Amino acid sequence: MATNMRGLTQFIADIRGARVRELEEKRINKEMANIRKKFKDGNLDGYQKKKYVAKIIFTYILGYKVDVGHMEAVNLIASSKYSEKQIGYLAVTLLMHENSDFLRLVVNSIRKDLDSNTEVDNCLALHAIANVGGSEMAEALAEDVHRLLISPTSQTFVKKKAALTLLRLYRKHPEVIPAKEWAQRIVSIMDDQDLGVVICVVSLVMALAQDHLDAFAVCYTKAVDRLNRLVIEHEFLATYAYYKVPSPWLQVKLLRLLQYYPPSEDTAIGSTLDKVLQTIMENSAEPSRNVQHNNAQHAILFEAISLAIHIDTSSPLVGTAAVLLAKFISSKETNVRYLGLDTMAHLAARVDSLEPIKRHQATIIMSLRDKDISVRRRALDLLYSMCDVDNSELVVGELLRYLRVADYALREEMVLKIAILTEKYASSYKWYVDTVLQLISAAGDHVGDEVWYRVVQIVINTEDLQEYAAKVVLEHLKAPTAHESMVKVGGYILGEYGHLIANEPGYSPVEQFQILHAKSQFCVAATRSLLLSTYIKWVNVFPEIKPQLVNIFERYRHVLDPELQQRACEFYALTSRPDDDELLQNVCEEMPPFPPRVSALLGRLNRKHGDTEDKRTWIHGGKEANLERGVISQRKASTSNGTAPTSNLNNNDILDSLAGLDLSAPPAQPTDGGTPVSSGPPRLSAAPNIDRWYEKLTSSLEGVLYEDIQIQVGIKSRYQGHMAQMAIYVGNKISVPLTSFTTTTYVHDPDALSLTFAKMPPSSIAPRTQTQQLLHIECKKMFTKPPILTISFLTGSHQSISLRLPIVVTKFFEHVKLEQADFFERWKLIGGPPREAQQVFPIDLTPSGQLDILKHRQVVSGHQLNVLDGIDPNPNNIVAAGILHMSADGKVGCLLRLEPNKEAKLCRLTVRSTSAEVAEEVQAVIQKPLRAGANPPPATTSS
Repeated sequence: MATNMRGLTQFIADIRGARVRELEEKRINKEMANIRKKFKDGNLDGYQKKKYVAKIIFTYILGYKVDVGHMEAVNLIASSKYSEKQIGYLAVTLLMHENSDFLRLVVNSIRKDLDSNTEVDNCLALHAIANVGGSEMAEALAEDVHRLLISPTSQTFVKKKAALTLLRLYRKHPEVIPAKEWAQRIVSIMDDQDLGVVICVVSLVMALAQDHLDAFAVCYTKAVDRLNRLVIEHEFLATYAYYKVPSPWLQVKLLRLLQYYPPSEDTAIGSTLDKVLQTIMENSAEPSRNVQHNNAQHAILFEAISLAIHIDTSSPLVGTAAVLLAKFISSKETNVRYLGLDTMAHLAARVDSLEPIKRHQATIIMSLRDKDISVRRRALDLLYSMCDVDNSELVVGELLRYLRVADYALREEMVLKIAILTEKYASSYKWYVDTVLQLISAAGDHVGDEVWYRVVQIVINTEDLQEYAAKVVLEHLKAPTAHESMVKVGGYILGEYGHLIANEPGYSPVEQFQILHAKSQFCVAATRSLLLSTYIKWVNVFPEIKPQLVNIFERYRHVLDPELQQRACEFYALTSRPDDDELLQNVCEEMPPFPPRVSALLGRLNRKHGDTEDKRTWIHGGKEANLERGVISQRKASTSNGTAPTSNLNNNDILDSLAGLDLSAPPAQPTDGGTPVSSGPPRLSAAPNIDRWYEKLTSSLEGVLYEDIQIQVGIKSRYQGHMAQMAIYVGNKISVPLTSFTTTTYVHDPDALSLTFAKMPPSSIAPRTQTQQLLHIECKKMFTKPPILTISFLTGSHQSISLRLPIVVTKFFEHVKLEQADFFERWKLIGGPPREAQQVFPIDLTPSGQLDILKHRQVVSGHQLNVLDGIDPNPNNIVAAGILHMSADGKVGCLLRLEPNKEAKLCRLTVRSTSAEVAEEVQAVIQKPLRAGANPPPATTSS
């Protein structure tokens, strides 16, 4: 472009030819003055504006402040020439920030370019939105970007840029994007033929799904289907093969996306996913000589292992993965060791038994001394997750030994994790105190206040530990050097419990005072203030050293620090009161036990997570921590006040909130124990005759469920006991394919009714053809609401249809043969309410004015009840019987009596059952197709 603008070329040459900075500044100032004059005079054509704005941009890139050219850039954006529009957009993205007032002037121009039929204009506008991305621009243009993404006329590279632009806007201003409303339409693009578009859309879906799990749940099926097509069916273009690996970036994203959701209960999806994971592991079993091929395979493999762990830690796939991981953590390649340790930490955080991991404990401990600090961090995480009661002393001991030579960047994290593991898996009080005091002694400045707070709290709350703790802390203070945190612990514990050891050799009051006071000379004012509180307590219990203590109070009365001075004056006044020992005793009473609260160490292990990064689907610290991470997240708020909470070491709830905390990863968001919170059933579609078709199918086994000008949905079903199969036929009636085809089911009570597809649905239906899906059904308990089938597809626009499936409780009845005496004996035995349900309703007569007995019999028998002839004295009455089969609640008998009245055009339906709930539901289901006006219109059957 510069070759077409001689003035710009010459300006750049002059700048580069300047020998010193002063000459460069002089040339720039001269040029800026000329540009200001030209802009002020006006009457510039598009070429001149473009040339001068280009010079301004170059000056800005060199680092000089620019305060001219903004309006000219805005005008260039509205130009019809590409070269001028490009320079205008470049100037806007470089010279203007997201809160600039000039941006409001370009919104309409950007919207016009988004609406343009020229792809280049679309892309320039998308680049500007993504780079600037202010809240006002996002709010004004997000819908236009979304429309460009979902438009069937958009080119593939425009769709890719639109998806990434939406991702950028969502990360900066999530409140502007109506993610739930757009979910179905965005997810449908995951079936796009171009893998580049799919990669971009999956990136967008990953960000949106983390915050809106339920709305984007349909992406689970799409992800499994796409993985199956890539890994099993090899359905991809050669341009998307990276060293013979099909689109590894897309595979990794899809595998990560699946980890956001709980394992699917659909057996078809589960079996397909198992095949995909098995194939990935088999493909990666033998390494290749090509480094790039290995890198791509390893990226996919480790994500596949993480998904296998997420789905079922006891599956054979996880057993295979554990063997592979054992090889990877001993690999010569640093990157492979890193990934192996990280994935093994995931396994340790979720698996029931840690024995397979403990076999490699020596290798993991050696990884703490790896030459790469990233590998050392992952080894620390893994040791933290795999620690339990059996190996806690060994792991903590190794970490303490390594702490003395560890990198300074690792020490703070190590201190916190050692403190947590020591408290969580303490086998005895003495071991806990010894270990934590060694930690304080070894770690020095890397020990936060929370650690020594915790020691003090546990010692105060544990009476058996107080004497031993006083001895041990005094021994540590006898060392030539003691860290200030140790002095604080010593001052607190000796002040409270020094009298317990005062009569033993080497621990006399004078020796305690001399040792502790000698260390105070090197401490800050806050620590010396704490020691003054220790001394006033000693005045109360050690009268023999009172003169030395009073002398210290008197000296500190004249220091400049206000806290020290105030304490010294108050304590001196207390000790100087004659014959007032009772007041001193009351003031210096022993500290009471701390109330149980969440440990303050929790707060230190929380780290902020970047908005643009994926949330972790697991946390370090073992299976218990991952199961309770929802509770952990809720309790975090209680530690945000900065206090030093406590708990007792022998409490069963000790460190509930500490299990599994991790410095390197943020806490995962709670999802109700792994299952997304449902937002309720889908809204049923409304159309003429849709209810009548449904009512007809409740009393028949096959027919049309839905039909319009585009599709026809028919069903054919078979029931046997509590099990059933339903074939759903979806026909495409138009001359274009139905793409992004998806079928999902919603069950109101999954504990009562189970629905699973036999196989995954196809992603498209060819013109004027149909597809069949087989649905397996199981009735476990009594249910009252039919399941809902949702069909979505693309035909230029996204369409979704939600229909009630004609699966009602009467379909699971079995015929029963009864004689007249047996029927009425059972009828009387069951009795009336509450095990009887009765309803009187209007009915239609035949055109000749007679009762439609044939229709009544068909409806009753269509609901799987056996119509018994010769039972009722009135030939117009219908009597039927059946047994309801349920896998969980067993069998329930049911008797029915239908009594139509020709003169009144009314019918009385009475149902009796050993279960009142069954009687009520059977009566409600059967009376609907019998009521007046319930005859369904004729419809063509499914092909």
